Amino acid sequence: MLLSDRARTHYAHAPVHEVICQLRFPTILSINQTEPAEFQEAIRDAFPQYARRQDQPAPKVTGLGGPNVQVERQQPVTNYHFLSADGGWKLNMTRDFIALSTLRYPGWEEFARHLDRPLAAFIQLYKPAYFQRVGLRYVNLISRDRLSLTDRPWSALIAPAYLGPLGAEDLREDQVLTCGADMTLQLDSSCRAKIHAGPGHIKMGSPSAAQDPETKFILDLDLSMGDRVECTLAAAALETLHGHADRVFEGAVTDALRAAMR
Repeated sequence: MLLSDRARTHYAHAPVHEVICQLRFPTILSINQTEPAEFQEAIRDAFPQYARRQDQPAPKVTGLGGPNVQVERQQPVTNYHFLSADGGWKLNMTRDFIALSTLRYPGWEEFARHLDRPLAAFIQLYKPAYFQRVGLRYVNLISRDRLSLTDRPWSALIAPAYLGPLGAEDLREDQVLTCGADMTLQLDSSCRAKIHAGPGHIKMGSPSAAQDPETKFILDLDLSMGDRVECTLAAAALETLHGHADRVFEGAVTDALRAAMR
């Protein structure tokens, strides 16, 4: 089953590792040229830490397949970072997008509450014409160690559509060195999901940090609504994407895994 119509469920041991919401808009050049002082004042109580970074976009390549291939270096893009006092929430703004992310996902309602004021302030101050893409991404890391499921194969925990070769009866897990299921689904007339599912190891940020030896099952759900989303409909678009994310997640897990997640 790829999608499920099960009622929304809250899990005590939910596997969500990171959640990212990004809204892209037609380029606003003034964001790249002027420090966002008014925007900072509007959100400073919730995001008191500030930094800026110059990101270097990938070069633009033209003329592929012809005799005159050209590589054009792009201008750096200023990326403004606003962090909560404890560093658990990060807001990014560039001339092309605004994004909120966290590694400590408390649930959809709280996540939406953290986005409400920054998004309202951004729309009021910068007046984007519309949003070209509204995206919501859930990176889930399913750990058998954490859930006391080390004796269960992935085929007992993950729905067959997401397993790839791991679902083959004539293969042991230790024989499958790498595999993954990658798909893009049209969820309704305006929403789609780009999904990666498969086992993997998570690398720590610092090379000197102790690396986690456990193989986890990665369920990466990148949902989006594109073309043109009016600013007044952005919150409703995110609610729709969140609803679809629940359907995809529930379709990917089995009852055995649900029971372990409580």
